[in-house]
Amino acid sequence: MRTIFIFLLLSVTLTSFSDDLFPGSPEVIFNENRANLDSLKIKSQNVSVIFWNVENLYDPYDDTTKLDDEFTAGGAKHWSYSKFSVKLNHVAKTLLAAGGWAAPVIVGLCEVENRYVLNKLIYETPLKPWRYKFIHHESPDLRGVDAAMLYRPSAFKVLFSRSIAIRYPFDTVSQTREILMVKGLLFGCDTLTLFINHWPSRRGGYLGSQPRRNYVASVLRRLVDSIQDKQPETNILIMGDFNDEPENESLSKILIACNDTVPFHDTTLYNLMGIRNKTHPEGTLKYRDQWSTFDQFVVSGVLMKGLSGIRAGVRNVRIFRSSFLLEDDNSYFGEKLNRTYSGPKYHGGFSDHLPVILEIHIAKP
Repeated sequence: MRTIFIFLLLSVTLTSFSDDLFPGSPEVIFNENRANLDSLKIKSQNVSVIFWNVENLYDPYDDTTKLDDEFTAGGAKHWSYSKFSVKLNHVAKTLLAAGGWAAPVIVGLCEVENRYVLNKLIYETPLKPWRYKFIHHESPDLRGVDAAMLYRPSAFKVLFSRSIAIRYPFDTVSQTREILMVKGLLFGCDTLTLFINHWPSRRGGYLGSQPRRNYVASVLRRLVDSIQDKQPETNILIMGDFNDEPENESLSKILIACNDTVPFHDTTLYNLMGIRNKTHPEGTLKYRDQWSTFDQFVVSGVLMKGLSGIRAGVRNVRIFRSSFLLEDDNSYFGEKLNRTYSGPKYHGGFSDHLPVILEIHIAKP
């Protein structure tokens, strides 16, 4: 009995030092979704990358340079610091739950107002123990919402970042969100080049707004071509809220992101959500009774093959459909998104989009 008791005590003690309680010490890992830097102990594992449109993550203060008045105490939304705090904790809860209550290595976000809200998110919510850093560039978007990226510096070493300006040649007055480009080293295996997007909305109708998304797609396509012309073996990961379906013109014809893997080429782009939709047509947002998949991951063939030690394929992508992100739809049946606002009325929910998750497989030599 004494021997058994000692064994159990030792087991509990080791578990106490897991990454759950001490995220700054990743040497002992008990969840395959968390990455371990000690390649002598674990040869391969999966790490989470998440993209989420968080629906208007505004602070409650007026920025006189942006059209953010409705998200102030005196504005139409009656946005307050307490509502802002609830929103921050909702975002943190969702990211941790989507990662299996672990911490995703990379998080792409859109509809983020500024660096202030990002600092609040990573330092004053349950995300704090994971020691996230973020990348954010202020864009000329009139509403003041941008794309941003959170990352764990112990797992992802940033080598380079920049924002890609969008200037429509057919409309020199309108301004929109920029594309966030980040290049980094993932767990010392190989570099990963990421593009985080929030393409123009469908305001004004699909056909009326289509040229704007098509143009952004052409800018991104030229960027990808310039990278692959110099380094065809580059691991490319594109994520975002594209405000288009995978089969729409902007993605399938201009970005040329394929919704099938046959034929397969290293430098071809593949829309993992488009391929997945053929067998799992779930959707990431709902309008009336119609679900759409605007939130997507697109990867290069090189990343799908995993020749450099990191790999991501169709089986590695999914939509995070947690019960707390959804509620009963009494008007159109089934479920709908548990949103922060339902029209002008504060609803206290999470977002009008579901997060999408990509598991990247790390294979140590």
